[in-house]
Amino acid sequence: MRSTRMTLALLGLAWVASTQAMPAKPQGPLLPSGPDPWVAQRDGVYYYTNTQGDRLSLWKTTDLAHLGEAKPVVVWRPPAQGPNSASVWAPELHFLDGKWYLYYTAVDKTHNDDAHRHVFVLENASADPTQGEWIDKGMLKTHLSGIDGTVFDHGGKRYFVYSAYVDDHSDLIIAPMTNAWTLGEPQVDIAHPTYAWEMQGGRKILEGPEFLKGPGGKVFLTYSASACWSDDYALGLLEADANANLLEPSSWHKSSAPVLHGSAERGVYATGHNGFFKSPDGQDWIIYHANGGPGWKCTARRAPYIEPFHWSPQGTPVFDGAR
Repeated sequence: MRSTRMTLALLGLAWVASTQAMPAKPQGPLLPSGPDPWVAQRDGVYYYTNTQGDRLSLWKTTDLAHLGEAKPVVVWRPPAQGPNSASVWAPELHFLDGKWYLYYTAVDKTHNDDAHRHVFVLENASADPTQGEWIDKGMLKTHLSGIDGTVFDHGGKRYFVYSAYVDDHSDLIIAPMTNAWTLGEPQVDIAHPTYAWEMQGGRKILEGPEFLKGPGGKVFLTYSASACWSDDYALGLLEADANANLLEPSSWHKSSAPVLHGSAERGVYATGHNGFFKSPDGQDWIIYHANGGPGWKCTARRAPYIEPFHWSPQGTPVFDGAR
């Protein structure tokens, strides 16, 4: 079994001891382009995906250091018309109830605007998601239009969270699920932009929510704040107690500062839209996209980076980019 330090070296990341003042500087990136990256690890195999706009593809590898050598497999293309016919964004691969599910955002090409963006899901019963048949399970019936849907299980229940368009801002809304493609009630707004760092680039945005379970059972949701074209795009954090009612807004507490952000010293800008995964040795990792220079905006130049992270004595995640 590889040690964490060996894994870091294999993944091409600079190792910086925790006693040093400067945080680790990510090297890479894993691919030259990869907006909205996502990794799922199962049985020692990593499955990677990112936004491509006109299709959904999966990369399969046992070593993320060689992700660039893996050949992407196109697993789905949008129909010629209909509510999910264009702007295919933010895919997430989840293994639920013995099957694979791909959640993604899309829009009707005849109404390519925020008012018509929704989250959809595909199902595959194959053990290998790069094979088998993907079945369209349709649109998640959210009350509002929105993007970046994610799912997680906690306390014997399943939840769906997405970024909803609410007036002139984007909020995070949670709902219970009756199965992998069906939402229950209520659908509850648990967070909206309140800090200046969530309102950079001329937009007030919370998007890209991602679940993370703490070692003590606490529930965390990271999210990407501000407009994606801003160099100040960064990750925020919501926290709830292990036994809290997650459908109650007062259960969630927001960090007053970003938990991961770009910097010239680290050589990354506009850090956001993350995911979490574990390597086979149990190490926790974060994947996110970032720009390699200032002013690169919200384009295909956004590329995927990964870093290990650790937990504080209080049971909260600690990311190098926040130091």
